[in-house]
Amino acid sequence: MKTALTIAGSDSSGGAGIQADLKTFAAHGVYGMSVISSITSQNTTGVYGVFDIPPEVVASQTDAVFEDIFPDAVKIGMVSSSEIIRAIADKLRQYNAKNIVLDTVMVSTSGCPLLRPDAADALTALLFPLADIITPNIYEAQILCGFDIKSESDMARAAEEIYAKYGVCVLLKGGHLADTSSDLLYDGTATWFKSARVNNPNTHGTGCTLSSAIAANLAAGYDMKTAVKNAKDYITGALEDMLNLGKGSGPLNHMYKLGK
Repeated sequence: MKTALTIAGSDSSGGAGIQADLKTFAAHGVYGMSVISSITSQNTTGVYGVFDIPPEVVASQTDAVFEDIFPDAVKIGMVSSSEIIRAIADKLRQYNAKNIVLDTVMVSTSGCPLLRPDAADALTALLFPLADIITPNIYEAQILCGFDIKSESDMARAAEEIYAKYGVCVLLKGGHLADTSSDLLYDGTATWFKSARVNNPNTHGTGCTLSSAIAANLAAGYDMKTAVKNAKDYITGALEDMLNLGKGSGPLNHMYKLGK
């Protein structure tokens, strides 16, 4: 069985973070493991508390995984402090981790910053060079490229500039634009993944789920473009399942294929 590790925050409501990642790995037939970077008190209506795990505990968790069941892919999600980021980067280099998918959790869906400035700098300086792909949303890409993104042509320019600046493959997600749900993969050449927008208000954890689906596909041996396509198809199917839980923006049904 192929294996994958998620390094991310815990979501008490189960829709995002570690919980979403492990469900996604399982849905792809990949054995999932976890390193918890933060514990959040959250549900479909918002985040009500965050407790960061001490960096030495993050490092110890990582040792425990790599020294026993070496992961075929690694997904990195919420890493909220420069100290935690440094601990993760040190361990990934130590073990020569492969197939690293970095979900650039910098800005919330509502546009609120989630990282302190020093943590954002550490993310780009320490983790970007280790990643095989980063998956920014529109808000995060605007921070990375330095200009507003209002259209698919802006997405193309932004992806090219981020790639040139950081030297890392970029999957720029277009879901926050008004007229598209298309995503752009840029690795020196542009590949568009076009799809119709699914009219579903329940999108809690979509970014976590997409990045972990890419990691699961890389763990299974697919090349990057195929991994992204498969992950995009998976999350579209999960949205189309129309699960409706909670009082706010609800979670996806990660196991929707089991009912078919």
